Amino acid sequence: MTAPVHPARSLRAVFSRMTNVLIGLCCALFVLGPVSGLNHTYGTGDALLRAQNSYFAHWGVIPLDLWSGAPRALLTPLTALFVHGSWLHLLGNVLFLYVFGSMTEARMGRLPFTAFYLTVGYLALLGYAAAHASSDQTLVGASGSISGVLGAFLFLFPRARVTSLFPFLFFLPLRFPAWIVLLFWFSLQWHAARHDPAGPGVAYLAHVVGFALGFLYAWARYGRDTVDATRDNGVSAEGESQP
Repeated sequence: MTAPVHPARSLRAVFSRMTNVLIGLCCALFVLGPVSGLNHTYGTGDALLRAQNSYFAHWGVIPLDLWSGAPRALLTPLTALFVHGSWLHLLGNVLFLYVFGSMTEARMGRLPFTAFYLTVGYLALLGYAAAHASSDQTLVGASGSISGVLGAFLFLFPRARVTSLFPFLFFLPLRFPAWIVLLFWFSLQWHAARHDPAGPGVAYLAHVVGFALGFLYAWARYGRDTVDATRDNGVSAEGESQP
């Protein structure tokens, strides 16, 4: 007979990894915020729209404000990592973090992974803001951090296999080595970043900066000490995960 699992122990097991904590935090803030539409204290219609715009402007990165030197604006590349613009935006990001975050965190350790995640995400959004310094468009999302996780994963677990869903192959689940999936994903981001206008949309440049920083950090920190992982570690949806 199997002993029953105590709910408190089960909850501790779920949040024993920072990856799960970050996913839970992003989801909780989204549900409680005005963008999800589930918190009726923000009102409806025009009132809700104003609340959403104010929410993004307060917590997101506005390049023009960032480079004005305002002290509060310097914190926005950090707070923006926990703000998402839609349900699709949130789900795409947490899916990638779930698939690639746990193994990366296990290799780095809980606290180093947390510092890595926040630092790379901050620098990725800062890099995008530097390239679009005159823009007054708001930038939000965890994609800079998650792109860093993907870059580190590529270096640390080049032979790991992931199951990916490719839209142009009718979403058939196919298993590939991680290096093929991640390099293909990076090439899409690089190509899109070269044609990325300064206006609103997906911040592909933040993806590129985050991925490069993550890979370079893992290379500098771990050198040749990579892990020969070949097991399937989850499902990733190969596509765009916008910040």
